[in-house]
Amino acid sequence: MSQSVHSEGRTTLADYRAALSAPGARRPALASVLARLPIAMVGISALLYVQRETGSFADAGLVSASALAGVAVGAVIQGRLIDRFGPTRPLLGVAALLAVSMTALALAIEAHATTFVLVALAAATGLSEPMVGSASRALWTRLLPAGQARNAAFSYEAISMEVFFILGPGIAGLLVTAPWPGTGMVAGAATMIIGATLFALSPAVREWGPAPRAKGPLLGALAGSGMRTLALAALGFGMVIGFVEVAVPAAATESGHASVSGLLLSAWSLSSVAFGVAYSLRPWPRRLGLRLPVLLGGFGALVALLALPSSLWALALLMLLAGAMITPQSTTHSAAIEAVAPRGTAAEAFGWVLTAVTLGLSVGQSVSGYLVEHAGTGAAFLAAGVAGLALASVVWLLRGTVRPAAAAPEVPELVTVGH
Repeated sequence: MSQSVHSEGRTTLADYRAALSAPGARRPALASVLARLPIAMVGISALLYVQRETGSFADAGLVSASALAGVAVGAVIQGRLIDRFGPTRPLLGVAALLAVSMTALALAIEAHATTFVLVALAAATGLSEPMVGSASRALWTRLLPAGQARNAAFSYEAISMEVFFILGPGIAGLLVTAPWPGTGMVAGAATMIIGATLFALSPAVREWGPAPRAKGPLLGALAGSGMRTLALAALGFGMVIGFVEVAVPAAATESGHASVSGLLLSAWSLSSVAFGVAYSLRPWPRRLGLRLPVLLGGFGALVALLALPSSLWALALLMLLAGAMITPQSTTHSAAIEAVAPRGTAAEAFGWVLTAVTLGLSVGQSVSGYLVEHAGTGAAFLAAGVAGLALASVVWLLRGTVRPAAAAPEVPELVTVGH
């Protein structure tokens, strides 16, 4: 493995420049930005759109959770297909499916269809979201040799994702006030489809051909104990965020300022990116096996404090504090994949992490919606903290499993691609 479980994974600004200027990297990197930009915008827009039409945060939470469950399943399926056939055909196929499923969901919301119908269509929409993030991360292992530049590329993937989480909720909160409240959801899906298509057709991605057939374990990348521990940490990470993504809009609505909910959700991503860049230069704790539970536990504890504020200003300030733990966890998950995933399963391994995060988001959002309506937003924030600390304790007990996995047959990782 290119990174030891004992390594710090330090990077410098020069490493970021080297990664982004590598031969063949520019076009897929730009297309990936377009494809991943709406990743937070679509879900939040759908949640706000459904709540606006139904008047129920519980129904909106169920629809949003269903879409996330679809993403969770689609991430693993698409990851395995990308590892097997290369990204081009799978991404083009799901991009077309997303256009159909998103159109059907928008029409159903407008027609005030039953919650069951909305939940089913939302699941289909999530299932067909192109997993450009999985392919983009795996592509770096083909464009760059093991080392600091590749580590910087992985950090770039996590940090850029947080930038999208800054922009997405804010844009969603603004567009839900447009003459048609579904504008954000549909515009986000269209941007995702265009970006995925451009990424899939870029030269570096098209040269990523099918892999030789090799019989592997039924669970694929998840067969290793270290990957299962990583997935558990990612589940807790997503669950905590899921609670907050419903509780914060509810708190804004209760205060009579529903339109600022997206901006509030963007607040903690601001500190996430700022702290994440600094953290990538000197990550702590040094061992990945320790880093996973420590960061998750700290995140849960800080989110529990969100139950204290009595004003939106105080809530925003505490969200800035809690947000400092987001990007460090994302970069740690990415580094852990490099350490514990079997060789040749890069896209699928990332898919499992994404699946765990989105399942956590789904559980967190659905439970949070119930708590908000029956016990208040404070109870939802406290439940988020308890969930994060509980899963961090389990990950701490399993920290010894975060070690290099057995190698599986694969084609050489490094592929030189010209401009």
